[in-house]
Amino acid sequence: MKKLFALLLVAGMVAVVACGPSAEEKKAKEIADSTAKADSMAMVQAAQQAKMDSVAKVAADSIAKAAHADSLAKKLIKK
Repeated sequence: MKKLFALLLVAGMVAVVACGPSAEEKKAKEIADSTAKADSMAMVQAAQQAKMDSVAKVAADSIAKAAHADSLAKKLIKK
C-alpha cells in the first residue's frame, strides 16, 4: 500500500510539473505580446498623425479661401 501511495504521489507531482508552460514558451509569449503591443501603439500613432494632417489641410484650405475672398473683395484679382 505504501508503494502504491508513493507511486501515485510521484505521478501527481510529475503531472503538476508537466502541466505548466516551459520557460521558452513563457519568453516567446512575452515577446509576442510586446510586439503586438508595439504594433498597436504604432497604428494608433499613425491614425492620430493622419487626423492631425487632415485637420491641418482643412485649416490651410480655409485660410486660402479666405485670402482669395479678401483679394476679390479688395479687387486685387478678378474672378
